[in-house]
Amino acid sequence: MTAHARNRRRALVVGGSTGIGRGVADAWAEAGIDVTVLSRSAPTGSGADRLRWTPTDLTEADQVTENLARAAAEPLHAVCYSAVHYGDRRTLLRDSTEAEWRRQIEVNLHGLWLTLSRTIPALRRPHAPGLFLGVSSEVVYNAGPGRSGYAASKAAAAALLDSVAQEEDTDAPGSEALRVVQALPAGMVDTPGIRRRRPEGFDYRGYMTPGSFAPLARELAATAGAGLHGAHLVVDGAGGWFPVGERMPVSQSRRISSGPGT
Repeated sequence: MTAHARNRRRALVVGGSTGIGRGVADAWAEAGIDVTVLSRSAPTGSGADRLRWTPTDLTEADQVTENLARAAAEPLHAVCYSAVHYGDRRTLLRDSTEAEWRRQIEVNLHGLWLTLSRTIPALRRPHAPGLFLGVSSEVVYNAGPGRSGYAASKAAAAALLDSVAQEEDTDAPGSEALRVVQALPAGMVDTPGIRRRRPEGFDYRGYMTPGSFAPLARELAATAGAGLHGAHLVVDGAGGWFPVGERMPVSQSRRISSGPGT
């Protein structure tokens, strides 16, 4: 490996073609980091030319493992896991299918586990801790009707990241530990996935945008999460953030009824 390759900052964003992951990927690319995106769809629009893309379906375990191994073949400065499967609509447990449950587990939880297990070695750099950023959700703290599979899988994902954070001794002299940070939006975010679930003509002016995560992403890229290891941060629409312990995120749950159209 050449000196240039060793010094080049590289990042990986799983689920980075749209939504919050795209906001993070764009911010890291703008900071001069070489960013690879693993996702089913290709990044498009402004800034897409700065991102490397590897088509990846998180329900295809062999494909995911191969693509992660390729992305982690050289040292990584940062990794973000933003892939998510909400489901087609909010559905009561009695109306949910096993196939939907399995997809939520595969994408929201197992994909995260695979990403951690394959990229942690590449994030371990002497005297320069790597960063793992997990995109969380208010549902971790609020649960709610019609979101049982989403809530359970995201809560398990948050616990997985908390456990990994506690395994890392970032204060030990000469440590190659990595820093783990979780971040979640303070409100609903205007993304293609959300738009598929909203009626035509819906007013999105009160929604956040993926760009709201750019300031935090830039800060984490510059500091590798120094002082924020193990933190759960709520990001607001203006791009500011605060710890969950300071103020709990607002619940986005609502009552739903059984049957079509819920």
